[in-house]
Amino acid sequence: MTYAETIDYLYGIRLFGQKLGLGTTQYLLRLMGDPQKSLRFIHIAGTNGKGSVAAMLHAVLSRAGYKTGLYTSPHLVSFCERFQINGQPIAESDMMRLVEQLKPLLERVAAHPEFRAPTFFEAVTAVALRYFYEQKTDVVVWETGLGGRLDATNVVTPLASVITNIAFDHTQYLGETLPQIAIEKCGIIKPGIPVVTASVAEEVLRVIRATTTAQGCPLTIVGQEVHATRLSEDEQGQRVELTGTRQDYGPVTIPLLGAHQTINCATAIAALEASGLPVTPLQVSEGLSQTTWPGRFQIVNHHPTVVLDGAHNAAAAERLAATLRERCTGQKLTLILGVLRDKNYDQMCQILAPLAERILCVPVNSERTCDPDQLARWCMATNPRLRITIARNLAEAYAQARSENAEAIVITGSLFLVGEALDRLGFAHPTRARTPKELVLQ
Repeated sequence: MTYAETIDYLYGIRLFGQKLGLGTTQYLLRLMGDPQKSLRFIHIAGTNGKGSVAAMLHAVLSRAGYKTGLYTSPHLVSFCERFQINGQPIAESDMMRLVEQLKPLLERVAAHPEFRAPTFFEAVTAVALRYFYEQKTDVVVWETGLGGRLDATNVVTPLASVITNIAFDHTQYLGETLPQIAIEKCGIIKPGIPVVTASVAEEVLRVIRATTTAQGCPLTIVGQEVHATRLSEDEQGQRVELTGTRQDYGPVTIPLLGAHQTINCATAIAALEASGLPVTPLQVSEGLSQTTWPGRFQIVNHHPTVVLDGAHNAAAAERLAATLRERCTGQKLTLILGVLRDKNYDQMCQILAPLAERILCVPVNSERTCDPDQLARWCMATNPRLRITIARNLAEAYAQARSENAEAIVITGSLFLVGEALDRLGFAHPTRARTPKELVLQ
């Protein structure tokens, strides 16, 4: 198979739908020789922030000399972004080879009377485990896809389990209340394995404390035992005073903007300490300063200011709004908004619309896109004085915003939309999509 055919094959598996449960993944991995049993992991779940925490951990461990794998989803532009070692995405040739090797095993699993056909994410997770095993990685920073308890990534026994936070998202799968969602996220907790959380809601903490007590797990709560205090911020990043459970790390620099990233920074360091992997304060400082995580309040242009932010649920929209109030005060804000229809887009509009003078509603390049007319109605209901336009696509919306001499343009609502902006609007990014489906079906 060519690379394009490989990506098409994986997305064809996606047609089987989303079926939660670990039995199929476990059987597939047994056929592969259980590569996960020879690897070490830091397993990260949470509603928001888990990608940023993973990126910081990956950067610090890489700087400390560990051969460090990173598994995240979705990607922004290239499918290969999902699998990285020390900052380098998997080679397309390795991707092609590993999927070709996996195909007969997927067919064996699908033919087995006790199991079902593996899903897209189960197959991709198996590819990741095989790749990190082949490459003899020292540790893998391992991000859940959806939830935790029944997520395909939950086939590992990690050095530490991390729950960044818990808010409302994917309620059709994870539950309608925060405690219900917390139970699903806590499914990654294993007996005796240290747990770190940045959750603050008491109803969530009750679930986490009860689970860790029952499983005999040490629990670190960010903000109580690990602290990060913001000292300053500019467009390049922020300075943070960082105090861990074992030592003070002093002022460190993180090239990610927003108060929420200080919490993510503290969470990453708490997870690192809980894992027991030796790292010096200097390596922590240097690693954090080298963190890259595109599409999270990423300023890609000046005059006008252009910001890309993949906020895709209400909690993430709140964090984006708070950062915009800090960074863009006094600027006339144009919002280019595209959201998936299975997200709480009504709440997102209520949070973001009052900040804008102008909104351009666009479709997301996905079959799950929300109708831009529906977005416009919600935005207008929140802020009747708004100038709102429906654009046919992102490129048209961006061109219109530039022609109107907007002072600040924020492209947000979906990581799909941010990926399209990086790839098709000419903003700097280390990789470019090689196939159309990489941007449409993430």
